[in-house]
Amino acid sequence: MALTDIEKTLIFNYSQQLLDQDMLTNHLFGASALGRDLRSLMLGGPVHATIFTNPFENAMSGTLRADSQAVRQASRNVGEAAAMMGVARTEMATIVDALDDMEDMIDRINSGELDGTSSVVQSDFDALRDKITGAVSGADYNGIAVLDSSQWDTNQIDANGNVHIQSSASGGFNITFHSVDDPASGVNWSDLDGTDLGVEGTRATQLAYVQSLKSEMESILDMYGSKENSLQSQEIQLQSQAQILDKAAQVRMPSTPEYSLEKLLADLVADQLGSIVNSSG
Repeated sequence: MALTDIEKTLIFNYSQQLLDQDMLTNHLFGASALGRDLRSLMLGGPVHATIFTNPFENAMSGTLRADSQAVRQASRNVGEAAAMMGVARTEMATIVDALDDMEDMIDRINSGELDGTSSVVQSDFDALRDKITGAVSGADYNGIAVLDSSQWDTNQIDANGNVHIQSSASGGFNITFHSVDDPASGVNWSDLDGTDLGVEGTRATQLAYVQSLKSEMESILDMYGSKENSLQSQEIQLQSQAQILDKAAQVRMPSTPEYSLEKLLADLVADQLGSIVNSSG
């Protein structure tokens, strides 16, 4: 039975492909180092694969990954600073609220709603003062007192209320806290005294003390709030920078860093010449 033209073409292409593969394989199985590696691979013998990588890309990728880790650590440090400011801000809000209550109490005494000579009223006033001093001494972040200067001058916070934040490999910056235990206005917390509420003159002095302290504490509260927001924004920016460096490192890293020369040659035989039957036609 005679073969059709299609069958003749199929047999010819099949024979030609076998010949091409045989010629390429014979060439690769020559005496070269590449041939020896491939021959060992094909025969199942021991082989020390030559890794098909780009040393420059690996070095660059490693540098970018190291930079990314450093920036990510800086982000965590700045996040710690923001959290520290958050603790200070929260306690300052407690202090301002207590001063608001003290001012309101004096106003109610002046209006006749409360009796300034009452021991209960005077005790309530003193309790608010004690609440403030407790907030000052108790404001703590991971062992760092953020409002009480009597607890400063340690390895973590210096005598002036500075805490150093490492925000880069080459350096950082200080965040500074105010000595709320020793107000700059010159009015001490111990000057607030409930027993002075019973007399109009001394009550007026107490009101002046409260208003002076309140003005100072509100300024500090606003300052801490602004610093906290700024640090949170900086933390987010550093996180984004670290992600960008991660992506850059991935781009620099070869997509298959362990792609061996043997794998390359085997793929060349299969991809360039096809399998026994070339599905591409």
